[in-house]
Amino acid sequence: MMDHTFTPLFALGRVVATPGAIDLLDRTGINADCLLRRHQSGDWGVVCASDARSNDLSTANSTRLLSAYELGAYRDRLWIITEANRRATTLLLPSEY
Repeated sequence: MMDHTFTPLFALGRVVATPGAIDLLDRTGINADCLLRRHQSGDWGVVCASDARSNDLSTANSTRLLSAYELGAYRDRLWIITEANRRATTLLLPSEY
């Protein structure tokens, strides 16, 4: 089902992914585009409340954005980080940070 209400809050820039992130997405059958749309529309996933507030402010003041999503049966975490300058967005595992 396509979400017709998607409104991007910021530019992603160049999207890259680490080997661990690619492996996790492959193993869980999750489409990275869906997670990137969630991230770009302000659905920060399972970040703590203070990180969510910081992200909300970051959409206006252009600081770094971090989303975290739990994927698969083992609820493995995938992070999506958009740099402050909005030139790049990276999908990675927390262990790859």
